[in-house]
Amino acid sequence: MPILQINFKLNAAPTDYRAVCESISQAIANVPDLLWKVWVLNEAEKEAGGIYRFKDERSLDNYFSGPIAAQINSHPALFDLSAKRFDVMKGVTAITHGPIPATVGA
Repeated sequence: MPILQINFKLNAAPTDYRAVCESISQAIANVPDLLWKVWVLNEAEKEAGGIYRFKDERSLDNYFSGPIAAQINSHPALFDLSAKRFDVMKGVTAITHGPIPATVGA
């Protein structure tokens, strides 16, 4: 179960960014095999992003090569984009109440 972490800086007011997020949240919720996304925003630093959990690597690859990721990557109000993939350390994540089943993996 891969995790995708996307971070970027905003070239827009945080209030404008919040409005855009509201307008696209359902489209992201409808992404096939996206289990969840946590939206993050640091208004003081004008930084934002998200933490995504996908069903499998193929699902993450499909999202990353799809139209929503392309729009994020080319949006004029976003810059200094960083996208990183991670594997979940399930055992210790379960201990600290992370929303990941601890039944498989380390």
